[in-house]
Amino acid sequence: MEEQIAALAAELAAVKDATAGLNRTAAETFYYVTIPLMVLIHAGFLSYEMGASRAKNALASGIKNILAFAFIIPTFYYAGWFIYWAFPTGFSTSPGPAGISGWDYAVGAASPVGSVMGPSVADSATGVFFGAFAMFAATTASIMSGSLIERIQIVGFTILAIVLGSFVWILGAAWGWHADGWLVTSLGYHDFGASGVVHAIAGFFTLGVLINLGARVGKFNPDGTANSIPGHSLPATLVGLMLIIAGFWGFLMACVIFPGEPWSWGTGIFATIYGTPVTLSAMTFNILMGFAGGAIAAWVMTHDPFWMMSGALGGIISVAAGLDLYWPPMAFVIAAIGGVIMPLASRYVERRRIDDAVGAVALHGVVGVWGVLAVGIFASGYPALTSDGAPVITLVGQLGGAVVMVLLGFVPGYAVSLLLKRFGLLRVPKEAELLGLDKVKVPAVAYPEILGEPARGPVTPAQ
Repeated sequence: MEEQIAALAAELAAVKDATAGLNRTAAETFYYVTIPLMVLIHAGFLSYEMGASRAKNALASGIKNILAFAFIIPTFYYAGWFIYWAFPTGFSTSPGPAGISGWDYAVGAASPVGSVMGPSVADSATGVFFGAFAMFAATTASIMSGSLIERIQIVGFTILAIVLGSFVWILGAAWGWHADGWLVTSLGYHDFGASGVVHAIAGFFTLGVLINLGARVGKFNPDGTANSIPGHSLPATLVGLMLIIAGFWGFLMACVIFPGEPWSWGTGIFATIYGTPVTLSAMTFNILMGFAGGAIAAWVMTHDPFWMMSGALGGIISVAAGLDLYWPPMAFVIAAIGGVIMPLASRYVERRRIDDAVGAVALHGVVGVWGVLAVGIFASGYPALTSDGAPVITLVGQLGGAVVMVLLGFVPGYAVSLLLKRFGLLRVPKEAELLGLDKVKVPAVAYPEILGEPARGPVTPAQ
């Protein structure tokens, strides 16, 4: 009898080990898959931004987008990932209530010179989590990139992208997108899909840069009225926007915490980054309703293909913060309101003689704030965390969080771009802008047959 019990115990232990191994592999694969899906966002921004540029600037616009992506990876490795774990409670770097933050925790979990930030068969989580967050970081820079096309220096833009992607937004994420974040523990701030910590921060950082960068030559008349400067390929812009939306499935997929692991919130179902329950099924309802509501409302408002597709993305951003909480018809209405707000906000920005080439301040900044506030309006009373005595979601808390996100984006964006302007690193000379940035910055021609110019520079295999 004892031998049978021992055999059953050994068999049970083997089954537990096998199940744990399968769950660990499934979790690792889940986050691994989110990364190439999020790369689609950057493929989309590349097409979107190049299409929104005039032909003489197409390659320069694309190159700075790719460079931002490339530079953010190492800088996020050395700084951004550490910031997320060290600063949730503020600049004191003290540990938070959940015990997963603070300087000492960050040294153990995210030190760029420690063994944890490298290959280890005992650690199947750190690398894929880092990769997903690095894609979030690169997304903030891509949000900014399109607004600045056709007149910003590549060096200046790269510096701004590093500041935004590897320092600024991740500080906001530590405060409002972490279970120990002071905005969460003090105000009950809820931002599941990053309407505030990614979109609002990036949008208002962009606004700060645009004020110092100035408008493109010919954008505004002496009386303040604006001229349209259409891009060379609206189809490429529309395809790019659709790719961004496809990539956002990976973005939002990476916002959930896989169950059943030592670092998970539980063993049952997915959880938000705050530990509250969520399912992929609920997310799917609301992502699709957000897409539809934003696209329909923006089309009704403008009858413009560009704004219709931007509205689809704006609809998703509108519902992202409360994606885990909304009933689908409510998500549709919230998204439709975002689709109405977006073109109105863009017109207001233009009336202020600010040249936002793709409307990112309205689409990501203003609509991102709306997404945060919508949670306070439509989902007040839900618990912000699962711990005992945790605060609940309130409109006041969401408003406070939104103000922090706006200031955290705008102030560094304005200050750093002003510094770059003083050193002559922000804007290209007027002569270069009129000639086209491809001619002065890129040893290649985007459309040699159309522009009637031979290809310049070394002949590549593609040529």
